[in-house]
Amino acid sequence: MHDAKRVLVSWSGGKDSCVALYEIQKDPRFRVDALITTLTRDFDRISMHGVRRVLLESQAASLGFSLEQVFISKGADNDQYEARMGEAFDAARARGIDSVVFGDLFLEDIRAYRGRLLAKHGMTALYPIWKRETGQFIRDFLALGFKTAVVCVDPAKLDPSFVGRVIDADFLADLPTSVDPCGENGEFHTFVFDGPTFKTPVPFTFGEKVCRDSFWFCDLVPA
Repeated sequence: MHDAKRVLVSWSGGKDSCVALYEIQKDPRFRVDALITTLTRDFDRISMHGVRRVLLESQAASLGFSLEQVFISKGADNDQYEARMGEAFDAARARGIDSVVFGDLFLEDIRAYRGRLLAKHGMTALYPIWKRETGQFIRDFLALGFKTAVVCVDPAKLDPSFVGRVIDADFLADLPTSVDPCGENGEFHTFVFDGPTFKTPVPFTFGEKVCRDSFWFCDLVPA
């Protein structure tokens, strides 16, 4: 569709943003211009998720999209985050893009925050998976053929033994009932490495598990 609206997709590398991308790709009203990801310069990794930049780049290449990398420093405050993202949004606006796709499921405060930040730059947010029931969401995700690894766990909410596991039926059966099956309350974060939208799987091996800043991370090592 030649007059489809160009959009950016906020990209963490994880399952929620992956399904948001999958849904927006199916919608003829939109055309994905690029994925946009925040990375921590000091670690050369995706902020919060801790995944190496080279794997992020392999992932974007397999999905067939250009990747905009927004760098913040270790321990960056919200002001720095907003300034860096604002620069990226302004650059997108300059080339005629005024919408950003997010993979949020149900956190109203996050949605409101994103709306305020985008409004400062004359942009709006799109939420293609908003309010989906998370138990059904993860089952649908697996049924579509997506594959994802747990790369970060908050030990205050979930046992660290879950980090470094691939999400499958056994993983879901092992999850405590108090934990959202999509980790939507920050219990865990993921990295998607294969699925119907990937040209080829992203090759990696599971590396060491470390506790940093009170979170447990499993390093994914490029293969």
